[in-house]
Amino acid sequence: MGRILLYADNGCDLDKDITEKYGINLFYMSVMIKGTTYLDRFNISPPEFYNRLEEPGVVPSTSQVNIASIQAEFEKVMLESDVEIIYIAFSSGLSGTYQSACIARDTVNRERITVVDSRSASVGYGLTVVRAAKAIALGKGKEDILAEVQDNINRMQHIFIVGNFEMLKRGGRVNAAAAVIGDFLNIKMILHLVDGKIVPLEKAHGLKKAKKRLLDVMEQRGYDLPHQTIGICYSQDLEGALEIRYLVEERFGCKDFIVSEIGALIGSHVGAGTFALFFLTP
Repeated sequence: MGRILLYADNGCDLDKDITEKYGINLFYMSVMIKGTTYLDRFNISPPEFYNRLEEPGVVPSTSQVNIASIQAEFEKVMLESDVEIIYIAFSSGLSGTYQSACIARDTVNRERITVVDSRSASVGYGLTVVRAAKAIALGKGKEDILAEVQDNINRMQHIFIVGNFEMLKRGGRVNAAAAVIGDFLNIKMILHLVDGKIVPLEKAHGLKKAKKRLLDVMEQRGYDLPHQTIGICYSQDLEGALEIRYLVEERFGCKDFIVSEIGALIGSHVGAGTFALFFLTP
């Protein structure tokens, strides 16, 4: 059996120390700010991005990975005869990158390149990528690795509070009815991902109650939580994220966490003050 190279994109919100540790290669969706193009976690860090958001007139926009970039990388790797690629892509419900990768795969080599729609975002997506990387490190075959990936995709929960609902609305990530509710003063919308798309779950009065509801939903939906790796992401509020980690640890006995700040790509749509929990259902 040949080597398997694992690819993801920066929609996974994994820090460099994790991607390097697990040998995860990244494609980069870009962020445009005032005419300058940035690659999240490559030439703009999350703190730098949120500082830019505070500047007058900054309205960032994002772009998917283009087909030519993916195809060029696939062609380079395929020069080695004993290598296969698994690319787990950002949710097709939120970006066209998955479709671009499928076109590039079909052009280059359908047999040796596998493209998977994660139907996930941020650290929920990242947890699936890390599970695949661990399976590769254990020497598992491609079909077993893909089975583990699919298991995570089917069971991964994304429960989150959006910091800036106007940015989410502007990007077309929620429907009009949800946007109206999200605009009310001190109403915090709790959302989740269904089939890779953002769907409102419920509303809470104030951030404190919203955080409590995150944990309540986690208790309702979670499975064997103390033995999972729990994902937590946040934007511009590490203290708030660590508070959630403490509450999860205290309530469920969880010990293994990936805590990461939301980067410029997803931050362009949710803004500062966002918190999310990621875990597996039965």
